[in-house]
Amino acid sequence: MWKFLFALQQNLIWSIPISMIAGIIFGLVVDPSFLKAGIIPLTFLMVYPMMINLQLNKVFMGGSLRLQLVTQLINFGIIPFLAFGLGKIFFPDQPLIALGLLLTSLLPTSGMTISWTGFAKGNLNAAIQMTVIGLIAGSLATPFYAKWLMGTVIEIPLLDVFKQIVIIVFLPMLLGFVTKQVLIATVGESKYNKNLKQKFPVFSTIGVLGIVFVALALKSQSIVSHPANLLTYFVPLILIYGINFILSTVVGKALFERGDAIALVYGTVMRNLSIALAIAISVFGTQGAEIALIIAMGYIIQVQAAAWYVKLTDRIFGAPLPEVEMS
Repeated sequence: MWKFLFALQQNLIWSIPISMIAGIIFGLVVDPSFLKAGIIPLTFLMVYPMMINLQLNKVFMGGSLRLQLVTQLINFGIIPFLAFGLGKIFFPDQPLIALGLLLTSLLPTSGMTISWTGFAKGNLNAAIQMTVIGLIAGSLATPFYAKWLMGTVIEIPLLDVFKQIVIIVFLPMLLGFVTKQVLIATVGESKYNKNLKQKFPVFSTIGVLGIVFVALALKSQSIVSHPANLLTYFVPLILIYGINFILSTVVGKALFERGDAIALVYGTVMRNLSIALAIAISVFGTQGAEIALIIAMGYIIQVQAAAWYVKLTDRIFGAPLPEVEMS
């Protein structure tokens, strides 16, 4: 069973589309309205496990302040406005889809930021700091950005957004911290790191697949009626990720050494699509399913692009220096 679940987690490029297709088929065969009752449990399942491994203490362990400032400048000073502009161009008459595109840009970093930085032999400590800072800053900034940029074309319930962010981000963050401390005190830190730590992201993946399934099931009739719409969602997503990769690579090569530059790339390009999904589904009710469509499609591009970038990392930044053995 665990092998199957780990396979789902490690192959999101396939498991997300399969979940999308299954949701569409289910929604066409069965009245999917009862699935709304599963949104809150699935949202909790998606967010809470990822918070257990969040290394909050790493934020205060030093590192390059300039690297963190440049990272967050890209995350909050450039990418959201790029997404907003592309939303205006591609979806002038579809504000919900444009909002979904904006949400994908407002919540930077995820657990995969750390993983991909490690695969590419980048600065892991910097990536961990970016992940925590990006999650907290993005959660606090999202309501204001959404209200400021989209408030004239769609009602953004600012107070409701804040309430839901507290419920789906900060409450699980607190519970995750407590859970981690209890587990370490119970089984020991060594056993926690060896046997338990790697299993929590699997449960988050189940939550993600469940939310995607529900969102697609609820919108199945509309999707089947206008199937070409889904294809149009790919173009602005590809543009956002492509421009983001190029910008972060150029800035990283110009300003930082190899390890920091790699962390910068993955700390700005990887988006916390799980939190974006949770906000879309929990805040916007029936409209949330439509917003969630473009967010779910972001997984397909993000995972594939990140994997290819790892393969190209040595060509872009040069090979890592060999570790010096201490005698």
